[in-house]
Amino acid sequence: MALFSREFIAVPDDRKGQIVFKWPDVTIRRMSHAIVNADEVALFVNTGQVMQTMGPGRHSIDADELPGLGALIDFATGGNAYRVELYFVGTREYTSFKFGGRVDDVQDPRTGLVVTLRVFGDYALRVIDPARLITNLTATVDVTDNERIAAWVSDQLLKVLRTNVTTQVTANGWPILGLSVHSPEIEQAAITAANGQLEAYGIGLTRLGNFDINLAPEDAAQLKQLAKDTSYSQLAGGFGQYAAGEMALGAGQGMAQGGGATQGAFLAAGLGLGGGLGGMMQQPAAPAQQAPPPQAPAAAPAPAGVACASCSTPNPAGAKFCMGCGQAVAPAVKHCTECGTELPGSARFCASCGTPAG
Repeated sequence: MALFSREFIAVPDDRKGQIVFKWPDVTIRRMSHAIVNADEVALFVNTGQVMQTMGPGRHSIDADELPGLGALIDFATGGNAYRVELYFVGTREYTSFKFGGRVDDVQDPRTGLVVTLRVFGDYALRVIDPARLITNLTATVDVTDNERIAAWVSDQLLKVLRTNVTTQVTANGWPILGLSVHSPEIEQAAITAANGQLEAYGIGLTRLGNFDINLAPEDAAQLKQLAKDTSYSQLAGGFGQYAAGEMALGAGQGMAQGGGATQGAFLAAGLGLGGGLGGMMQQPAAPAQQAPPPQAPAAAPAPAGVACASCSTPNPAGAKFCMGCGQAVAPAVKHCTECGTELPGSARFCASCGTPAG
């Protein structure tokens, strides 16, 4: 019979990675040998109560060596077996369990924008009280997959982070952008708070890894843009000036892409450029330069006078007699009798043909 052929009881090699391993038989032969590895603890459980424990080493399963088994003798076997459940619990550190999810909606202290925080990472755990783990969490089942325990621990850790991260960000005024600077503080606070919740189940977190608090992509983009606008408006001296610069830059880019100077100027004037270009456009036009008053036309120059041939007294044009001597004044202009050339009144010969002037 299998009952009497079994000599050694131990965790099979292919199950050594389990946090909790349940021995498949509930009837254990008296004087069998149990081998408990250095990173394990074995527990005998009956009706939900831990009756006996075995530390690392090789043990003979007998009431003389393990007094707690005295009340578990199976009389149906003639006292040759014990009716009991046997569990092996690993006490080493188990690593690389994943966790993550939504934390909460938090208002960024710097920009006032409400964003959704998310947290991701992995953690390591250790069983600190095997009896509590069996009686309070796993109960009397074969925990063949560590994820059953890890999933529950992940839920507790995320629950703690929802409260812890929100409280720290709000109380300390930490800006959401650059929150990773405070990761060590958040991690340590999360471990301490989570272990307070896990203590009753015999489990403790030892460390967190790849810890990352981030935002949904759309929230991250919006927060970065708002932080940029806020910073630039402060540098520009106000949001109006920053908006003017942004619109001017956009208009310039549009013209560079083929919008045309007229179109760019029209857009700039329509948007007002935050009061900059608009202020320039609202300035009154400079008054036009006043034209000089019209001047009266200059009087035509008086015709040249005629000098008297006798006394050389100048006489006004058209005078027939000299005002100085009374002699007849020669006409101011006369013509050559030969060729008709116009000659001054005092000429004696024609300048063109030499004919004596009449």
